[in-house]
Amino acid sequence: MNLILLGFIAYLALVVVVGLATYRLNRTGADYLLAGRRLPTWVATFSERASGESAWLLLGFPGAVLLTGLVEAWTAIGCVLGIGLSWWVVAGRLRRETERLGVLTLPEYFVRRFGAAGQLIRLVATAIVIFFFACYLSAQLNGAGKILDVTFGIPHLWGMVLGTVIIVAYTVMGGFFAVAWTDLIQGILMLGTLVVLPLVAWAEVAAVGADVGAALDRIALVRPGVNSLVHGETGWAAVALVVGGLSWGLGYLGQPHVLIRYMAIRSPEAVRQGRVIAFGWALLGFSGAFFIGLFGAALVDWKDLVDARQLATQFPELAARWSEMTAAEIPRDVLEKLIAAQVLDPERLMPFMATHLLPALLAGIFISGAVAAMMSTADSQLLVTTSAVAEDLLHRGLKPGLDHRKMVRISRLTALAVGVSAFLLARTSDRLIYDMVSYAWAGLGASFGPALVLSLYWRRTTGAGVVAGMLTGSITTVLWSEIAIGGTPLNDVMTVRFVSFVLAALAVWSVSRLSEKNAPGAFFSDRVG
Repeated sequence: MNLILLGFIAYLALVVVVGLATYRLNRTGADYLLAGRRLPTWVATFSERASGESAWLLLGFPGAVLLTGLVEAWTAIGCVLGIGLSWWVVAGRLRRETERLGVLTLPEYFVRRFGAAGQLIRLVATAIVIFFFACYLSAQLNGAGKILDVTFGIPHLWGMVLGTVIIVAYTVMGGFFAVAWTDLIQGILMLGTLVVLPLVAWAEVAAVGADVGAALDRIALVRPGVNSLVHGETGWAAVALVVGGLSWGLGYLGQPHVLIRYMAIRSPEAVRQGRVIAFGWALLGFSGAFFIGLFGAALVDWKDLVDARQLATQFPELAARWSEMTAAEIPRDVLEKLIAAQVLDPERLMPFMATHLLPALLAGIFISGAVAAMMSTADSQLLVTTSAVAEDLLHRGLKPGLDHRKMVRISRLTALAVGVSAFLLARTSDRLIYDMVSYAWAGLGASFGPALVLSLYWRRTTGAGVVAGMLTGSITTVLWSEIAIGGTPLNDVMTVRFVSFVLAALAVWSVSRLSEKNAPGAFFSDRVG
């Protein structure tokens, strides 16, 4: 048997076994949705890191580095700083307050914290979770299709089918216990991939005498700006690029699938150790992903990232003379068309490098790391969406008083329905993983981040302010991503990740100030750690 396939099958078997082993641990809704708030520190932290990142980190980000160059360093810096900010500012307080209030989900935290506006907050928060997680989850399933296509030649559609079946199966069986413990395995695999593969690529660059700088200069002939930290821009355009990269960090303050890890950790005191573990993981992980893209520029030919089947279907005339052309002979306009049609897909870079630079069995294990990145985020998003529908909407909103067995059954059926819906969306989407994740990341971060931070630290926050912030963050994300003025998309002027977050924060603050006389808040928590 192919050793790469053997390593991959072994990994899939392991996560299914974990799902089966944790099946009987789910006796209550709290067990299924939050692991009973008793996750060990290392499990909770690796679960947070594995779910916080995704196929985006192992596929989308290295591909973006290859495609857009050194400017993506600001994205890596922003993400590492954002992870630290989330752990230091949000984690401890959120863990303490959600236990004190007896809530299992982020929407329910807001409901209990601001009772007067509770039902409206519940509906708005649930709608936001379902909408943006549908996009986010579909990006992960799309990632599964790409990995299996590049590695095993499995058609993209059937790769998505396999990924969906595996994720839904162990999430339906084991709930948060299964998700968290498989995330520990997945987080280790992801980190191993992000550390070992760039080191091997570095050695290969030295062995063949490749020059990364010269490779970027060559790519700059067809993709101008890849060899510049500001993409060759000056003035406001350069500032916007730097802010755009750093703004990824703001999203960590409002991602529900990340925040529930803080809620599930065994105690508020365990957060202190978790901070160090998470920050170290982030430093190694994002540095590794960046260098995979950088070394890939020197080692991988553009032609290696082309899907031959799609090329033959969409560009038959080009396919007829493709084997005779070198990468340097591909005209710039043709290259852009191939990228736009995803016939030439930079997000195939990581699995291609793994299969060509590593021993077969190790390549299989590390490609499993890419699958792990997709699965660890997809299962979390599946579970959070399930909790939004089953716990927040049905149990708390429409049918209070359901017994524990019915809640677990409803949660499992909801997880199945959400998984199938996300697959159908992934099947019809033609956007890159990087773009899909950026969109969902902006929407979730802006909708929940400002409202959460202010509710934890500012006693004058009101329920009306929270609703205003959620609506402003989500609506701004949708509109700012779609509107162009004078032919220039607003997102090119300033990234939606920054604009939506700032406007949402202003909405929470201003509406809270206006409404505080009618709904006074109370500062109810001291800082943890």
